[in-house]
Amino acid sequence: MKVVIDGAGEIGSHLAKLLVRDGSEVTVIDADRSRLDALSAAVDIEPLEGDPSSLKSLSDAQVAKADLFIATYPYVDQSINILAAMFAKSLGAKKVVARTKNMELLTSRGRQMLKDLGVDLPFCPEKIISDEISSQLRHSTINDSMDFAKGKLHILAFRLEEESPILDMKLVDFTHQFSREQNSDFRVIAISRDTSTIIPKFDTKFKLGDLVYIIIRKEGVKMLTGYLGVNDVAAEKVMIMGGGTVGAITASLLSSEVQQVKVVEINRERCLKLAGDLPEVIEVVNGDGRNSDFLYEQGLYDYDAFVALTGSDEANILACVAARKFGVNRTIAEVENMEYMRLAEELGVDTVINKKLVTASRIFKLTLSDRAKFVRYMSGTEAEVMEYTAEQGSAITRKTLKDIDFPDDAVIGGYIRAGEGAIAVGSTQIQAGDRVIVFAMPDSAKAVDRLFK
Repeated sequence: MKVVIDGAGEIGSHLAKLLVRDGSEVTVIDADRSRLDALSAAVDIEPLEGDPSSLKSLSDAQVAKADLFIATYPYVDQSINILAAMFAKSLGAKKVVARTKNMELLTSRGRQMLKDLGVDLPFCPEKIISDEISSQLRHSTINDSMDFAKGKLHILAFRLEEESPILDMKLVDFTHQFSREQNSDFRVIAISRDTSTIIPKFDTKFKLGDLVYIIIRKEGVKMLTGYLGVNDVAAEKVMIMGGGTVGAITASLLSSEVQQVKVVEINRERCLKLAGDLPEVIEVVNGDGRNSDFLYEQGLYDYDAFVALTGSDEANILACVAARKFGVNRTIAEVENMEYMRLAEELGVDTVINKKLVTASRIFKLTLSDRAKFVRYMSGTEAEVMEYTAEQGSAITRKTLKDIDFPDDAVIGGYIRAGEGAIAVGSTQIQAGDRVIVFAMPDSAKAVDRLFK
């Protein structure tokens, strides 16, 4: 696949690395030579110095032959990305996506208007991670979650603490704690441990600090969370530290979903703007969220969740650690430095959100077949969760799962058939039309994709 990326910023650079690793031929356009040199030193791309919306730059990058064009230039008016994407489509690019900060363009009407102009997908990284945060807060003490078919199937991630009943237990012994009928309601699909992701076998033993990913039918959630000693209740009172773009969007989303939202912002002028722009039910407070005494004065101990969204990874992590000491059940931190993500998890931050990873997951879907409904990164691992619709005659439908040569670092967790969710096992045979949930490491994504064609 030939891909042209317009912009060597954080998201463009991360996408370039991901796509090159996946075997794509990638050209990156940027007006800053130093950014191109830094990216070229890390990954095998074709660098092209030029203006983001220049017809000459686009032609030199051979966008006419591109399977995918990604306009994600962060240093200019975001309308430049829309313009560049329109030019690329006119020049012959098959699929084009464009970064924007204009919320109107992300509505169904705005998306349709852009589609009519040739832009296949507008995206806003800040809106994407705000949606993620809102989704995560529907499960108060679960580290990550994802729902399918209106909640018929869930993927839940649990961090194993010292009091966990499955600590030092083998997977086979864990399954023996439940009846045959109860075991048909869930399946452990992966374990994130230290810096690796494990697709577990029956003799795999759970260890302290493991992040355990489980796919589960709606009917089994209460049973499993009860056994594990976690309370799956949505947060009702949320404090947000940081009133930037992400903080503002997140607060607006949550204002209609929870009882109380408070935004703490250190910049007084920004506070005044937020107070005028956000719904009246949101309380905006001027102060330094890095100060534990200030957070105490704001009654943090009385909140269900704390979300740290400043521009400082260190401040976000440390504030979440302080929030846990105040007794807050759920903490979420935006962490952009990849090296800090594992540290944040080790320090007890429940969910770590990374803008580059979450955005890349959405765009990476476009490199797969049309059978892939969506792709989403899950916190704590580099793995992706993909939902496919099985096609008539595809390899995945020809044999039972145990007889299919499925990649070792991927697993089918469950499927939706006739509107009902089911857990996949070795004897399962996928049928045409099934919606299939796959948990896979990035290197196996294309191999999985081929099975569904």
